Formats: sequence, C-alpha cells, structure tokens
Amino acid sequence: MKNTMTKISAAGALLALGLTTPGIASAQAIDPQKNAPMGQMGQMGTMQGMEGMDHSQMGKSQTDQPKKKAQAKKPSKDKPKMQPPATNMPQMDHSQMDHSQMDHSQMGQPQADKPQTEMPQMDHSGMDHSQMNHASGQPTQAATPAPQQSMAGMAHSMSGMDQGMKMGPMQGGSPPPDARDPDAYAEGTTFRNLPGNEMHDDMPFGRVLLDKLEYAKGDGEQGQNLDAEAWYGNDYNKAWFKAEGERRGGQLQSMRTEALWDRTFATFWSTQLGVRHDTGAGDSRNWLAFGVRGLAPYWFDTTATAYWSGGRLAARFDVRYELLFTQRLILEPEIEANLYSKADPARGLGSGLSDMELGLRLRYEIRRQFAPYVGVTWARNFGDTADYARARGERNKSTQIVAGVRAWF
Repeated sequence: MKNTMTKISAAGALLALGLTTPGIASAQAIDPQKNAPMGQMGQMGTMQGMEGMDHSQMGKSQTDQPKKKAQAKKPSKDKPKMQPPATNMPQMDHSQMDHSQMDHSQMGQPQADKPQTEMPQMDHSGMDHSQMNHASGQPTQAATPAPQQSMAGMAHSMSGMDQGMKMGPMQGGSPPPDARDPDAYAEGTTFRNLPGNEMHDDMPFGRVLLDKLEYAKGDGEQGQNLDAEAWYGNDYNKAWFKAEGERRGGQLQSMRTEALWDRTFATFWSTQLGVRHDTGAGDSRNWLAFGVRGLAPYWFDTTATAYWSGGRLAARFDVRYELLFTQRLILEPEIEANLYSKADPARGLGSGLSDMELGLRLRYEIRRQFAPYVGVTWARNFGDTADYARARGERNKSTQIVAGVRAWF
C-alpha cells in the first residue's frame, strides 16, 4: 500500500509539473498521430488515463481524510467519451491500487468548481515573441528592441543635438550694383567670339510696308491714296516713319509725314515720340507727336496719337482688324478719325471732330509680302470742316471704290 501511494504521489507531481511547465504543456498539444517522441507520448498517455481524477487528497494519511463511501457517477450522455489515442503507449495498471480512501465525488465536474492554485503573473508586454520557438518554449535568439523604440531613441538623441546647436546668421543682403548684368539672357557676355548665339531681341531688323497703294474712284472724282510706313531697330527700340496722303484731280490734297521713336513698354504695346509735318492744300504745319500703338484685346491693331503745335492740339485714332476667311483671304475693316482743338481756316479745318473715314478691304495674299485687294470707303466731314468744304465746292460725303496692292519688304 505504501509503494502504491508513492507511485500515485509521483504521478500527481508529474501532472502538476506538466500544467506549470511550458515545454510539457506544449507537448500535450502535439497530435499523437504525427510521430511524437516516445517520452512525450508516454506522458500524454499517462495523463489522459488519469484525466478526471481528483488528486488533491493524494499523499495524505488515512487519519487526515474522512471516510466516505465511493460513489460512481454515470457518464453524461451529452459529452462524448474520451477515446485513448490509437498508438501503442504504455498503460498504467490500476488493479493493485487502493482507491478506498480516494474522493471520487468531484470526478467529472467542471474545472471551474475545483479550486485552482494562483500562479504568479508575468508582464509580457515588453517581450518580442516573433523569434520564439513555441515547440520548445525557448527563444531562438536574443530579443531585439522594437523599431519604434529605436526610432524614439534616435529622435531623442537628435533633439538633444538640436538643443545644443545654434544657427548662425543666414547669408543675405543686397548684392552690389555691378554683381549681375541687367540683361538676364546675355549675363554680361558678348557676341564677339560666339557667332550664331545672338539673341533676336537685340538684333536690329527693318521693314518697309506699303499698306495702301491704291486707285480710288467715286462720286464724280478719282485719284490715288497712299499709306506707308517703315521702321528699323530691335524689339525694344525702333526708328519709325509714316506717310499718308491723297491726290485728287492731279493735285495733292493732303500729306502727313511723321518721324517717331518707338519704345516698347509692355507686351504688344509701345510708345511713339517724334514730330509730324503736314503739307498739301493751304499752309504747312509742324507738330510734336506723342502716342501709343499696339494690339488691344481681341487683336485690334490700335494707334492713338496726340499732337501739339503753337497752342493748337490735335488727335488721331486708327483702329483696324484682320478677319481671316482662310490663311490667304483676309478681310480688313478700318476706321480713322481726326480732331482739332482750334479751327485752322488756312488748311480748311474746323475745331472738334473734323473728319472720319470707314474702309473695308478684301485682299488675297499671293505671297505674304504681296497681296492685291479691292474695297470700298466712306468718308465724311463734320462741323466747320464741312462748311469750309462747301465753300470750296467740294462734297462733304463720298463713297469710293478702291483697288490696290499691299506689299512689304
């Protein structure tokens, strides 16, 4: 009997050791059909055979235990019976064991009804389980710190360095006046040794344009009209020349010539400063001229010029637009107007709005530099200018058919 109780005590110790040791607990989860080691399989068979037994009173003397009649509890119909694993495992012989002093009243009861020994709790929050071998319960290599902790440490060390560093004054201030050439493209270089690298905005160009060289006929009169201009310079500065006149009945009616300096001040716009000279019927006049020219919104070619001569002021407006039916067939409407602050009887001009002319010309560009055209013009005098024209026996309104050529080179 003493030997038997000793064996039972040893079996209970093995059971307690299996519940507390991670290695043995993990060995119980191994499928016995997958060639588990014989030592672990023996332990599993022994522990499965003793499952459901109350070993809490094992190892105590008979005097300490109250005598109770062994009671057998019928197995529940709801729970399947435990089947031993289908392996050749050593079985324990319980035939010689004395179970008279064992308490079987709690056999088959849920584990929650049995008192459990409180195990010390361990804090695993700081452990890295990614490298642990769960079969043996031992880590395969030393735990490494988490990347977040490493980065936090680096940030802390960098913040300490930043606190210890002090930034000096930044480089700055205004550059000296001669640090950079004002020409942003050339940057102070010359074209002397770099042929073919000239900037086109600095290269001089020139053009002569015969905008209107035409024959006009209508309302009992016929004659010729001229409107020409020429310029020479670069994209910023040009010398500009203009000439516009009418000839009727073999006599020069009026002629206006201008010499201007053209200076670009904005995209598509420039100022013009110079002189104007009027000849033809009556006395000649000289004027100082100041105006602007360029492309207004929606591509209206606009010229507006003011003139001054000995207390007299004058103004001239010229607006034209090119309407392209094709790349070569172009319709060009145009309107011109002249105003004077004082009447000039010697030249037959009144004050205020003196005259206005509206023209409509259709040209075909055989080449870009040469385009014949046909058109029609309407002209009218106003105010005192109309009175001076009637006094000379001239018409104040006229409609003429024109035909000419537009050329430039």
